[in-house]
Amino acid sequence: MPPRTGTDHLTRAGLNLIQQALSIYDADLRLAVCNRPFQTMFGLPERLVTPGAPFEDTIRYLVETGEYGDIDDIDSFTRTRVEQARAFQPHYMERRRANGRMISVEGSPLPEGGWVTVYTDITAIKRQEELLRARSEELSEKVLTYTEELAATNRALEATIAQLEEAKAELTEMEARTRLTTEMTPAHIARVDRDGVYTYTNRRLSSLLPGRQSDIVGLTFEQALGAQTATRLRPHLTRALAGEASVLEFTETDSGRRIRTAFTPDQTAPGDPITGVYLLSTDLTEETQAKAALAQTHKRELAAQLTSGLAHDFANLLTIILGLQGRLDRLALPDGARELTGATRAAARRGGDLLNKIARMTGPHDPREAATRLADFLATLAPLARATLPPEIELTLTNDVAAPALMLDTGGLQDSLLNLVLNARDAIGPHPGQIAIRLAAVQDTWLDITVTDTGPGFSEAALARALDPFFTTKGDAGSGLGLSMVYDQTKLAGGQLRLENLSSGGAAVTLRLPLRPAEVETRPLLILLVEDTPEIRADVRDALTDLGHQVIEAASTDEALALCDIPGIDWVLSDIRLGAGDGVDLLSRIAARAPALRLALMTSLPATDPIRATGAIRWPVLQKPVDQTMLQALFLQEAAA
Repeated sequence: MPPRTGTDHLTRAGLNLIQQALSIYDADLRLAVCNRPFQTMFGLPERLVTPGAPFEDTIRYLVETGEYGDIDDIDSFTRTRVEQARAFQPHYMERRRANGRMISVEGSPLPEGGWVTVYTDITAIKRQEELLRARSEELSEKVLTYTEELAATNRALEATIAQLEEAKAELTEMEARTRLTTEMTPAHIARVDRDGVYTYTNRRLSSLLPGRQSDIVGLTFEQALGAQTATRLRPHLTRALAGEASVLEFTETDSGRRIRTAFTPDQTAPGDPITGVYLLSTDLTEETQAKAALAQTHKRELAAQLTSGLAHDFANLLTIILGLQGRLDRLALPDGARELTGATRAAARRGGDLLNKIARMTGPHDPREAATRLADFLATLAPLARATLPPEIELTLTNDVAAPALMLDTGGLQDSLLNLVLNARDAIGPHPGQIAIRLAAVQDTWLDITVTDTGPGFSEAALARALDPFFTTKGDAGSGLGLSMVYDQTKLAGGQLRLENLSSGGAAVTLRLPLRPAEVETRPLLILLVEDTPEIRADVRDALTDLGHQVIEAASTDEALALCDIPGIDWVLSDIRLGAGDGVDLLSRIAARAPALRLALMTSLPATDPIRATGAIRWPVLQKPVDQTMLQALFLQEAAA
C-alpha cells in the first residue's frame, strides 16, 4: 500500500474496517482506491493495489493465477472482461472461485465514470442455505433463530478482527517511526530489565564507545560495556532499580572519552513496580576539552591579575639593586667584596629572568591552531631538539598517527616538547642515554605525544608536585617553571598531561591533546601574481599574505615569463587582460615550460566571454573582486584533489 497521510490515511483506515473487499476504478479503468480485504481475498501484489494500477493487469493476473479456473485463451478472456467493464453497467453475480469458495460480486457505476465493486465471501451463507433447504422440515424456529444469532456473532467477530489488524498496522508504523527517531539521535538510548539484560538499544553504543557491539539486545550489562565500565556504572543502575534517577559523568579508560549517562527508572506510575531502567548516554569529549581550555584561560587571567602588580614592584626593586651594585663597583672595595657584589648582581639578573618566565606563563596567550602536516612538524622539531643534546644522547622520533595532518598549535607544542627534551637531557646527565618522542592516536579521540628517557625516573616527590609552579629537583639551576608551562600549554589546548615511571627504567611524560584531523594538508605557498593594475595587484597581494602565503609580483607577461622559472613557485595567478597580452596565452606558455606549476586565472569578464571560456576549460577562474575566501577555497580544492 502507498504511504498514508492526512485524509487519505483516515479514508483507508475506514475502508479497511469493512468486512467485504472493495475496489474503485476510474473512467480510464485505473485503480483509485481499494481496501486491504481486496488485496488479501485475491492475493494481489503491491503493484496491483497501488493507485493507478490498470484493471486489465489485475484481470490478467487473476487469470494467470487460476482465479477463473482453466482458461485456454488468456488474452481473449482478459479483453472480454475489460470490454464488459467499460460498459459501466450495474451488475450482481455469484460465482465459485477456483479454491471452492463462493463470492458475490456487486458493481455500481459512478456518475463521473468508473465504478465501485464490492466482493463478499458468501461461502458460509450458501452452506447454511443448502443445509436449511436439505433439512427445512426438521429445523424448528428456534434453530433458525440460533443460526441467525450465530451469523450475527460471526460478523461481529470478523469486524473485531479487522479492527485488531488495523490497530496492529498502526502500532507497527508507530514503532518504525520511533525506531527511526532514536537511530537519528546522537546519543545511545537503551533499556535494561531488572536482571541487567538489555531489552532495547538504538545501535549507537559502538559510536559512543569504540570496540563495543551495536546490537546488544539480550546481552548483560557487563557483556555489553565490559567489566571495567560496567563496574563503574553498576551502583547507579542499582539505585535506579530502587527508584532513584541519577546522572553520572565519567571518562572511559580505553578510549579516553568523557561520557554522561542518565539512569531513569522504568515505572508506569508512582507506586507501580519498577520493571527496568532507561539509559541515555551522550559523548561530552569535545565539550569537556573546550571547558578545560576555557578554565585554563580563566586561571591564566586570574594569575596575571594577581602577579602583575607584584611583578611590577619586584622589577623596580631589582632595578634599584642593580643600580646600587653598579655604584658599589665604582668605589674602592676591600678584598673579596667585588666577588660578593658580582654574586648579588647575578642573583638580581636571575630574578629578572624569573620574572620574564612568570610573565610568559601568566600573560595572555591564545592557542593558534592550524592544519599542520605531522611530517613537516617533526622534520622541524628534530634538528632543534638534537642541537640541545650532547653526542652521547640519542634522539628518536616515531609517528604512528594515520592522519597526515592535524589541527595543532605548532608554536606552543614545539616549545613544550623542547622543554621536555631538555628535562630528559638533564635527568640522564653526563652519561650515554636515549630520548624518544612518539606520536599515537587513541580511539580517534586523542593524540598522545609521549617523551621517554633512560634516566633515573621521577622521584615520589616529583610525581606528586612536578606540575606545581617553582617546584624543581635541580636546586639553584632550575626555576621550577618548565613543566608548569608545559602543563599550562596542554590544558589551554583542551588536553591532559601525565607523568609516570617506566617499568624498564626511566621516565615518561605524555601530552594528550584533542585529535582533530585536518581536511587537507596546508603549508605556506609561493605565488606568482600577474596583474597590470597596481591597485588590484596590491589588494590581491594583501589577501594572499594575510593567508600566510608569499607573493612575487609581475605587472606584464614579459615579467611573468622571466619570473616563472624561479625555484619553489607553487602557483601562478594571472589576470586575463594584461595590456597588449592576455592571461590565457601567458598560462599556456608557462604550462609548456613548467608543467608541474599550478595555474589559475582571475577576471571581471562574464562567463560568456570567449577568452574566459577558453581559459576555464583548462584552469580555475576567479571572478573579480577576488577575496580571501575565494583564494582559500581555490588552494584547498586543488590540495584536496
